[in-house]
Amino acid sequence: MDTLQETAVALQQDWGLQLPDEISEATILQKLAERVVILIERGSESFFQLMYRLDISEKKLNAIIGQPDVAEKIARLIYDRQLQKIRSRALHKQNTKDVDPDLQW
Repeated sequence: MDTLQETAVALQQDWGLQLPDEISEATILQKLAERVVILIERGSESFFQLMYRLDISEKKLNAIIGQPDVAEKIARLIYDRQLQKIRSRALHKQNTKDVDPDLQW
């Protein structure tokens, strides 16, 4: 599974996104921005708690709050964070395979 598909699957599960069979980064970001708007409208406290759980920097969030296209910019932060997690897991998995079996406990 490529990184785009893996990111889409993770975001579908975590955010309940309904994505078409043919996905693109732009489509994922659009659907994610739509979900962000709903979350913001429901209340800022639960939204900020969710951002904290996702490990989205409060500093980055505060920098874009109040700007035009805020939902799209937050969607980008979420997407990039998910992508970072996937790449980190892949790297960790690769590094685990590289460990000498004689050195493992």
